[in-house]
Amino acid sequence: MNAEDSREFRLARLTLLLAIAADAEPDGIDAERLGIYDFLAAHPLLVAREEGDPDRRVLRLAGFDDRSLAYASPAQRFVTAQLRLSEDLATLVRWELVRASASGRVRYRLTDAGRGLAGQFTARYAQIYADAARVVIRRARRMSGKRLRAHLRQWLTVVPPSPPRDSPPWDVT
Repeated sequence: MNAEDSREFRLARLTLLLAIAADAEPDGIDAERLGIYDFLAAHPLLVAREEGDPDRRVLRLAGFDDRSLAYASPAQRFVTAQLRLSEDLATLVRWELVRASASGRVRYRLTDAGRGLAGQFTARYAQIYADAARVVIRRARRMSGKRLRAHLRQWLTVVPPSPPRDSPPWDVT
């Protein structure tokens, strides 16, 4: 079973992301942006693709790897994650960990109970996910929804790895 298939795992990750996003988005965050941030924080090397990117080096040292063990493409994994998001958010609201408020779009933010829960996550994965979420939020928070969606399309496009620089172009091994 993939961790993404565990509802508890997804709910914990969303709770942690909402805690991290609270500084940048004090009025809450809409579901579309939250879903994008969550997916990219779980797969941050889609955003930090260039070898010379300083965030990429930090993320690689934290344990993120380009070589995905999933059979689905990034775009397919994103769509699957989005299909689960509304139910996951509804569960967090029902459990009173998240509050939904309408101001133009429905925005989500943690309740005191949600903040308390997020503060208890100490697993190594929670730490590296939080670091990745900060990178994603820093890069994307000022983008309009339209611009964020355009960047997301680029980030979800599979880029074949370049051959090593020291191998001849005809070497296919």
